[in-house]
Amino acid sequence: MSKKKHKGEKKGSNNSDNETLEPSLLKDTEKKEIKGNLVEPITVDKKFYSLELQRLQVELVKLQEWIREKKLKVVVIFEGRDAAGKGGVIKRITEGLNPRICRVVALPAPTEREKTQWYFQRYVAHLPAAGEMVLFDRSWYNRAGVERVMGFCTDDEYNEFLRSVPEFERMLIRSGIILIKYWFSVSDKEQEQRFKDRMRDPTKRWKLSPMDLQSRAKWVEYSKAKDVMFAYTDIKQAPWHVVNADCKMCARLNCIHHLLSIIPYEDLTPEAIELPPRQADEKYIRPPKSDQTFVPDVYVMKK
Repeated sequence: MSKKKHKGEKKGSNNSDNETLEPSLLKDTEKKEIKGNLVEPITVDKKFYSLELQRLQVELVKLQEWIREKKLKVVVIFEGRDAAGKGGVIKRITEGLNPRICRVVALPAPTEREKTQWYFQRYVAHLPAAGEMVLFDRSWYNRAGVERVMGFCTDDEYNEFLRSVPEFERMLIRSGIILIKYWFSVSDKEQEQRFKDRMRDPTKRWKLSPMDLQSRAKWVEYSKAKDVMFAYTDIKQAPWHVVNADCKMCARLNCIHHLLSIIPYEDLTPEAIELPPRQADEKYIRPPKSDQTFVPDVYVMKK
């Protein structure tokens, strides 16, 4: 996405986020984009990905400030196949944002008490107040996916969900919530490769649950469940946006680029400030280091 000239920017102002990026790469982006619509795909390599992600993350900070200032209420739902890259995108979105404004909700399996509640009740408790954005790493759509395929809900509960969720989401929108839904689509071959990568990497092995492995054996059932879910819940007021997620780098850039295009915003970046001088010591005597318990310096910088 090219650098937007938002209403809040003065003509000819310097944009600090562009100063760290290579002009040739920015120009390449701008040439291939007209008013947010790509004329042709932009070829991505690791260098371009890193620079473009940095630029988009600066724009996310601007969006965050707009949400806070205008007291918007934003909900973004991330759904898709296991290992489709939802968590990676969420991580890149939130890296530079204020967790008090933008927070992630990733609920565990419902407790026995929660199972007796209205189905949407435990999700409603996490909806945003004014000036907040909530990212749901999986959501109420569990009922249309894993619960349906794995038999964790009855036919009546499933059918009631399909009837209720469109009106539930329309109700959220009428209350002033901006609702955005993403489905991350990954191929059978790519998912298998990512599962194998997680098995080999001890820092990622925790991501593989028995449920993930069972999903491989029920690939077609999940596909059918997703198709039915789309047929009932791809509504005009809150459509599904499908992200091609076979390439992680492209999926991250495409999703963030799209998210920024969905919500109109202006640049409310605070003006530059000067750091005041530090207070003079004036008779302050620091206690001896021996009176304090320090973490051992196991690692030190090379001189």
